Amino acid sequence: MKTLKYSKFLAAALLLSLTTTACKDLLEEDVVSQVGADYITTAAGFESGVKAVYSSLRDFYGRENGMDVTVFGTDTYTFGSDGTYKYMNQYTTQLDSRTQPIIDIWNAFYVGINTANAVIDQAPNVTGLDEATKKRRVAEVKVLRAHHYFVLVQMFGDIPLVLNQSTKANKEATRTPAKDVYLAIVQDLESALPDLTATTTEYGRVTKGACEHLLARVYLTKATSVAMAADDYTKAATYAQNVIKNYTYRLLPDFASVFQQGAGEISDEVIFATQYTSDPTTNGVGNETHLYFVMEYDAQAGMKRDIAYGRPFRRFRPTTYLLETVYKDRVNDSRYQKSFRTVYLSNNPGTFTNLFDTSKPSITVKAGDTAIYLPGVEWTVAQRARKPYQVMVPSLYRPNLFPTLIKFLDPIRPDLQYQPGSRDFLMFRLAETYLIAAEALFKSGKTADALPFINAVRRRAAFPGKEAAMQITASQLTLEFIMEERERELQGEMLRWFDLKRWGVLVERVKLYNPDAAPNIRAGKHELRPIPQDQIDRTAGGIASFPQNPGY
Repeated sequence: MKTLKYSKFLAAALLLSLTTTACKDLLEEDVVSQVGADYITTAAGFESGVKAVYSSLRDFYGRENGMDVTVFGTDTYTFGSDGTYKYMNQYTTQLDSRTQPIIDIWNAFYVGINTANAVIDQAPNVTGLDEATKKRRVAEVKVLRAHHYFVLVQMFGDIPLVLNQSTKANKEATRTPAKDVYLAIVQDLESALPDLTATTTEYGRVTKGACEHLLARVYLTKATSVAMAADDYTKAATYAQNVIKNYTYRLLPDFASVFQQGAGEISDEVIFATQYTSDPTTNGVGNETHLYFVMEYDAQAGMKRDIAYGRPFRRFRPTTYLLETVYKDRVNDSRYQKSFRTVYLSNNPGTFTNLFDTSKPSITVKAGDTAIYLPGVEWTVAQRARKPYQVMVPSLYRPNLFPTLIKFLDPIRPDLQYQPGSRDFLMFRLAETYLIAAEALFKSGKTADALPFINAVRRRAAFPGKEAAMQITASQLTLEFIMEERERELQGEMLRWFDLKRWGVLVERVKLYNPDAAPNIRAGKHELRPIPQDQIDRTAGGIASFPQNPGY
């Protein structure tokens, strides 16, 4: 199967009459030349424009800025010992309209939206391409535009809703009510669905299944938003069940195999992914997630940095709640063991006295011996002292030492320092579809109908022979259980902040479970992100016509 290849297209920038200045403010473009406007009406230019919209996904998925706004500041992750944006987890006053990750997301997605608008508007004028292909490409781009607006409306609330190509300089901008943005998102997705195909010969393109999965997620979120409607949960359940029943997707037998680089990236469980590649000419900065969840193993006795264990940027550290409550069951449920590294084998043999585990004065390790073991529970000093390696128990966790999340590691990087990862970022996968169906049915009062979906995910996660023990009953299915089950399955996959917000428990749960963020997070403020100051300053009338979100 061919894979869709996309990168940052200079041609796309020209054809859409966007400049570097325009990237700062999508509502204030400078027209570059008529050459670009002509190019998009050719078959090659039109296809390049479509690929440029796909490429905008790389400005969010697998990037530190996207992780900062979805992983930080939740109940399950806090900051590690390194990184510039720890204050985004802490919700300090530094989190304001000048916060760069937030500015970058706003700019990148509005560039992507305007690119999508140009593709849609110019499609009737394109020559040299059959009508069926044009309709399919327009449908793909509508899904991507809807996706971008969906992320933005969750982050910012009322936002500019622009559905046609900007072709001239314009400093007029207004914030469209979030309710109307949701209506536009649904309209894009539902109008795109008939023109999409169930399968594609070019892996990475939007399909019917991807569109229906996004519709299910949108309706699940819309159900608790200002745009809520009485049938939102019913529609979420219907679209999720369509994905499960009407296509060839299936849950892989083993949870760990979903994240196996190579085989796991293109599998029956993956519905849609942001594409990355090992080709440095088209990969941009690459998928960066392999960097951010890794502890400082390379400074410990018996260890040095290597490709397999990863480059330890130690940005995101799991909270005690995630490790000890969400993953409390480690007898029946394999996902703790398959999500976190528990053993480090020595790649730097010798005798060492500088230890974090002071139950022994020194350790001597040979190459391939265990150097560090993380049991995930407390051991007595005497128990640790009997081991010829360091034992990292929970009481020894600290900002630079903690369980490493392994699902994003990139062991096929060419060298130790190489940063651009080639692993695809899995945006939509079938396990989430099952969980959406379960939650939507549960919220509709259909607990019995919800059980098979959540139990399917749990059976897959069971250790061999523990499948029956993993199944839950109707009395056990609560919203709290769903909150934890989603994180057992989906932790780190850029969903948690959005989940907490739509459940209406962001502030409550951060105060309970993230002590680094608890003192500063405020209800009525931090459920939204600040509008970038650049956008306000570049809009005619400034803050009077383009108001900031409350509290910023």
